[in-house]
Amino acid sequence: MDAESDQKNAIFINNVFPLNFFEKHSRFMRQALMEAEKALLHDDVPVGAVIVHNNQIIGRGHNQVEQLKDPTAHAEVIAVTAACETINDKFLTDCTLYVTLEPCPMCAGALVWSRVSKMVIGSLDAKAGACGSVFNIASNDKLNHKIEILHSVLEDECSELLRRFFRARR
Repeated sequence: MDAESDQKNAIFINNVFPLNFFEKHSRFMRQALMEAEKALLHDDVPVGAVIVHNNQIIGRGHNQVEQLKDPTAHAEVIAVTAACETINDKFLTDCTLYVTLEPCPMCAGALVWSRVSKMVIGSLDAKAGACGSVFNIASNDKLNHKIEILHSVLEDECSELLRRFFRARR
């Protein structure tokens, strides 16, 4: 299906976004949520990420900081490594990252260096987010690459998973 016929067949909501736009982002965010659930198995903060190229998942990751005793084992970094291995390239141009929680400064930097084109975020992080909440590393004009960002996709589900995790730890 080409872009023109895709546009004709799309259902627009408030004349802004086609319904298939939301369906696509929700489908891949649900995959990221499935990754986040895996982090719970080893008592890690439930954050999950998938990287998509041409509507195919090429990298997956979930937080493994506690499991690996590695402070860099964040979902986004693991997904970037997996995606780069899949496509045998250090750059992820024309790829989209779906992540359940806004990336921290470390992860945002890794995403800029890997040249991810787009990022879809479930829940914003008002304490450590580096993609618009606290900092904006991912779209900083001073860097050599800017990532297009969409946030609040399945925000309720992403936020609730984190709330449940932290509530259980108190």
